[in-house]
Amino acid sequence: MGILTWTWILVGITFAIYIGIAIWARAGSSKEFYVAGGGVPPIMNGMATAADWMSAASFISLAGIVSFTGYDGSVYLMGWTGGYVLLALLLAPYLRKFGKFTVPDFIGDRYYSNTARIVAVIAALIVSFTYVAGQMRGVGIVFSRYLEVDINTGVYIGMAIVLFYAVLGGMKGITYTQVAQYCVLIFAFMVPAIFISFQMTGNPIPQLGFGGSGEDGIYLLDKLDGLQRELGFNEYTSGSKSMIDVFAITVALMVGTAGLPHVIVRFFTVPKVKDARVSAGWALLFIAILYTTVPAVAVFARTNLIETVSNTKYEELPEWFGNWEKTGLLKFDDKNGDGVVQYVADNEVNELVIDRDIMVLANPEIAKLPNWVVALVGAGGLAAALSTAAGLLLVIASSISHDLFKKIIKPDISEKGELVAARFSAFIAVCIAGYFGINPPGFVAAVVALAFGLAAASFFPAILLGIFDKRMNKEGAITGMIVGLALMLFYMLKFKFGIFDGGKEAVAGLKESWWFGISPEGFGTVAMIVNFIVSIVVSRITVAPPQNVQDIVEDIRIPSGAGEASSH
Repeated sequence: MGILTWTWILVGITFAIYIGIAIWARAGSSKEFYVAGGGVPPIMNGMATAADWMSAASFISLAGIVSFTGYDGSVYLMGWTGGYVLLALLLAPYLRKFGKFTVPDFIGDRYYSNTARIVAVIAALIVSFTYVAGQMRGVGIVFSRYLEVDINTGVYIGMAIVLFYAVLGGMKGITYTQVAQYCVLIFAFMVPAIFISFQMTGNPIPQLGFGGSGEDGIYLLDKLDGLQRELGFNEYTSGSKSMIDVFAITVALMVGTAGLPHVIVRFFTVPKVKDARVSAGWALLFIAILYTTVPAVAVFARTNLIETVSNTKYEELPEWFGNWEKTGLLKFDDKNGDGVVQYVADNEVNELVIDRDIMVLANPEIAKLPNWVVALVGAGGLAAALSTAAGLLLVIASSISHDLFKKIIKPDISEKGELVAARFSAFIAVCIAGYFGINPPGFVAAVVALAFGLAAASFFPAILLGIFDKRMNKEGAITGMIVGLALMLFYMLKFKFGIFDGGKEAVAGLKESWWFGISPEGFGTVAMIVNFIVSIVVSRITVAPPQNVQDIVEDIRIPSGAGEASSH
């Protein structure tokens, strides 16, 4: 059977499972819609959290970034994995004990202010929409190649699927769907990695294989360094980023992870505070399986790509090249008219343009693996993108219906009315997410990295100080969040999109004027530090929070009676 037939079979089966679960676990109350009724077992919540967090950026784009940037790409591995440890230790159990559904709910109540709640809702919407844009783009890329449709059509299909199970099932439907999606995505990522590792090094364990040698006795990384040098690229194992930028990006991704609203809400779906810690531990284990495999997949894909394509006559290129060329994500421009592919670092001479997001998806085809493995990767990519998109859409829906509508605009709204508002909000959110998927601001992982920077700049200080600083008041938190978010948005628009300096074409030339030599992906660290300073200074020169709020802060840090969420 061909790739298209296998894709229809595997995508059909997995989608039938997702939709079946959504119907079986549909939400009947607002608590089930927002936090799955608070009864999800820790190991299942760990799987669902891993699927929620390992988005299209992790599955499709991360190995692509590492394969093109080599050593420099390690910041994403360190930042995203480290952030999870930070979240499990510093935030999850305390937020769970506070007992609120959403991050804006925590901030609104902890800072006894509807203004704080509104600022948090705005920040949650900005972070979630930036993040979800990357997911919808990932869905479009997978559909465009595997179902041989236009990328935009792929985005529309993805919108319809997400809308169905996110709107119908709410968090209850999404949680159990994400357990299935984790199983699909991890199987789809590992099978080709094991195949290719054995094919290239004789070792079936990818984590060990990419440090080994091939049939020629040359270590794989040494071989790749040599290939990169020949083509004028930086050596794969040496970095070009400055130390301060590496540090800034890693920290921004770490604290951004700990401030992501769609990940934090997962810790409210378990019965007890202890379960929040346990499920965070399980999630870290499930995430580590993929993240320790990414560097190996990146090396395999990059080596295979260079050896297959560079200095090859166009008519002799393998079938996979033509398949990806049709999607527009791979382009050959014969500048010297000799019919041979020149793939080099010099842009004036280089004839090959490769979208980084195709590397994981194209890898099994480049390695000539069986068609069912190629199709399986497509199903895994869809599982990764759709699981995170659904989680994000739920955050958007709950931010609007619960935090804005019920808490501020119409406090007397009925349970049924709130559920209708949540579902309508999810529908609008899907439409906006689809627009960003069709008009993306960059490749998937770069867009997602900016979402982490925005979360770091806005939420992290407010949540951390809300838990550990009794003296932190509403004035400090509100000012800090606004300043941090505004600073990050300004820097992002200026240096990533060239809004103030002549558009996207001017962005490359702006690199020299980065503040402190820090890239837009790493600037969330600076904005976060500014947020901390502003929050603390303002809180100390204004009136202390009420005594009952200080008592709540004292209470959520005490483990005694940690069996149930507090009723504050």
